[in-house]
Amino acid sequence: MKPRVRPLPPEEWDDFTKTHPDNVFATLARHPGLYRGWRGFHGALQDGTLPARDRELAILRTAHHCDSAYEWARHARLALEAGLTPQEVELVGRPDALWSVEDQLVLQVADDLYYAGDLTDATWAALCDRYDEAGRIELIMLVAHHGMLALVLRTLRVRPED
Repeated sequence: MKPRVRPLPPEEWDDFTKTHPDNVFATLARHPGLYRGWRGFHGALQDGTLPARDRELAILRTAHHCDSAYEWARHARLALEAGLTPQEVELVGRPDALWSVEDQLVLQVADDLYYAGDLTDATWAALCDRYDEAGRIELIMLVAHHGMLALVLRTLRVRPED
């Protein structure tokens, strides 16, 4: 499908976009004020306190739920860099796959938020056992943010990089 909003041409990129030439950034840069604020928020989540494996596992499950080709393509690569195996990346969308207790909790958070918009008491209790308060907030905001971003990217028809 043709993008509804074309990415900015390279000659109009700011310094950040020049070093991150992905379509997500070049497209959202069409709204400079919003882009700068979003970049800070997105960056705080991407470079947050969660282990990279947990972060990428949560994002991939969210991309799967939201049917986001862009988020999936981008974060499948980042997930491999974060230590997930190619087989694990392939299994992220399968609810019957066997995962460690730690991985299952991250996937359950993404599932609960997608299906119910909330966490069950059992998921919350497990989250409290595993993460400190900041980590719990960060994981919930990470999943919510990437769900929102998936909607934006799909609606704007942002194409994955080749």
